Amino acid sequence: MTTPEVPPLYRDVDFNGPLNDERAVRLIRSLGPLTDRHVVDVGCGWAELLLRTLATEPTATGFGIDLSEDYVRLGRANAKERGLADRVELVAGNVGAWRGEPADVMLNIGASHVWGGDPVVHTANALAALADLTRPGGRAAFAECFWKRPPTDAEMAAMPFIPRDQYRSMPELVDFALSHGFRLIALAETTVDEWDEFENWHCLGWEDWLRENPDSPDFDEVRDRADRHRHARVHAQRETQGFAYLTLLRV
Repeated sequence: MTTPEVPPLYRDVDFNGPLNDERAVRLIRSLGPLTDRHVVDVGCGWAELLLRTLATEPTATGFGIDLSEDYVRLGRANAKERGLADRVELVAGNVGAWRGEPADVMLNIGASHVWGGDPVVHTANALAALADLTRPGGRAAFAECFWKRPPTDAEMAAMPFIPRDQYRSMPELVDFALSHGFRLIALAETTVDEWDEFENWHCLGWEDWLRENPDSPDFDEVRDRADRHRHARVHAQRETQGFAYLTLLRV
């Protein structure tokens, strides 16, 4: 069987987000002892973090769900290659329509949107769902964007796809998470280098596609999307938008 490729924008990254190997190790360690634990990843992408988590403990099992069938196929192929296929189930589906039982460990990394709704309430929807899906005494790893400082009007105009009220400051994000029945175990912030590495590979994906598909009927649309993404990153997001990793204990 041929291993499916990561979609072009992410073909050169391990994680679909600003996460490097060192931070992944620390994040997994913050989840506590994983002996006989069941780990659930909602909005798992190709489940790289879930698979690495399971690889640290041979008695742990996992479940991941993502809307992208391409991502799920890749995750299944990676699980088989790493000898993890018998301990993890990966499914393609809509998280908003999925009903799961409370788990020992929950992961929701940069995917608060998977429960749907207006972007302004994505964080609230995600934390409410995680509170229901994490058993008392269990842990949840939640990663979300935050404002490093309030964006100016010009910066907001450069990223019109992000409502100003969608994100909070770091302290507000932590307090909001704790208000949903959690205690804070660990907190970390993505570095600019992690952001840049992820965004640079993202940019390369756009440019490689444009170079390889000059006659595509989608060429102009893809180029416009790439230009809008670059403009928002350079003129606004790099200075204003952070990314936080919270490990939470369900009380």
